[in-house]
Amino acid sequence: MTRFATRKPEYLPKAYYNIKADLEEPPPPPLHPGTKQPLDPKDLEVIFPKGFIAHEISVEREVPIPGEVLEAYAQFRPTPLVYASGLKKYLETPADIFYKYEGVSPTGSHKSNTALVQAYLAAREGVRTLTTETGAGQWGSALAHAGALFGLEVKVFMVRASYRQKPGRKTLMKLFGATVEESPSPLTESGRVFYEKDPDHPGSLGIAISEAVELALKNQGSAKYCLGSVLDSVLMHQTVIGQEAIRQMDELGARPDLVVGCVGGGSNFSGLSFPYVRMRIKDKAAIRFLAVEPDACPSLTKGELRYDHGDASGLTPLLWMYTLGMGFVPPPIHAGGLRYHGMAPLVSHLVDKGIVEARAVAQPEVFEAARVFLRTEGILPAPESAHAVAAVIEEALAARKEGRKRTILFNLSGHGFLDMSAYENNGKSR
Repeated sequence: MTRFATRKPEYLPKAYYNIKADLEEPPPPPLHPGTKQPLDPKDLEVIFPKGFIAHEISVEREVPIPGEVLEAYAQFRPTPLVYASGLKKYLETPADIFYKYEGVSPTGSHKSNTALVQAYLAAREGVRTLTTETGAGQWGSALAHAGALFGLEVKVFMVRASYRQKPGRKTLMKLFGATVEESPSPLTESGRVFYEKDPDHPGSLGIAISEAVELALKNQGSAKYCLGSVLDSVLMHQTVIGQEAIRQMDELGARPDLVVGCVGGGSNFSGLSFPYVRMRIKDKAAIRFLAVEPDACPSLTKGELRYDHGDASGLTPLLWMYTLGMGFVPPPIHAGGLRYHGMAPLVSHLVDKGIVEARAVAQPEVFEAARVFLRTEGILPAPESAHAVAAVIEEALAARKEGRKRTILFNLSGHGFLDMSAYENNGKSR
């Protein structure tokens, strides 16, 4: 079998796939943080651009991708679909393993798929500044690049643990012209609550979200907030990954029995899996879906399915999701992009309905999987993506033990070339 599927320009989708059009029942709606009543989309206008809100509330199966965004995508999409022949040989498994490699994007991860369209929609409405949070820095880097492309100032609150662990990401954001602050910071009321108690507080995505939302609320005339995961529209923007994968797999005459992705907020897993979930819902295709999270932040495997805020200060709407609680502060593991207390409502819904399975893995296992992947495939995965690699290895070894041929597809959502400090420390948290 050829190692790479052809990257044909026509494989780049012209529309995002909206899974809400195919669900038998939707998840419970978001609630207003004050009234606790179902959210009116107009309530979101103080935070988000109107174009983004339109994407968030859409129930159309296909949402057109703006032409200027398609032009930006075409610089790196379609991304490669790779047959992992080296990993297969090393594991001596009958399983065929494929991965969609999102590390070829401008800043090295899948996050550009939503950053580019969010920045475009904001710029079209005359927004001058975007505020956001970032964990490991993949999302912050992607939005910084998108902001530079569409002429927007970008202000990023980066979780302190990652700010100090991953200086390369911080530098990259600044090179694009973004402002980057450690979170929790003394610059916002939300941050000061934590900063004044402990200036070395490791931070969390929930705290950083509070700071970014607060800054947007205080500058409503010129600033809007952007989010890199969790929300329905963000997951929808990522479906360019799965739509491309379907056409590339068809080209090779293959269809996955198992689709795997790491999950923190759920965006890269959803981007690959949702177009395949449609096959399971509509065509009854026999495909398993596996969402892999860190055991240090196990929202799906140990959290509760209930309404909770997406941030640590209660500024954001209440979302129906698996959550560890808005006040949960995870340990400073190196997979900073997965250190989030809650899971995307759509992913939570699919887990609740038994369509998606969840699995938690420990950091030592994750870093060993990353080393194996580097040695066999020649790519150092981001620590986040290495969670998916660890689960793929486990599933491939199970296929070897059973003597059963399987086809596994996973999302390598980004490279780890800016995560060297994590690997230098052998995956041990500092």
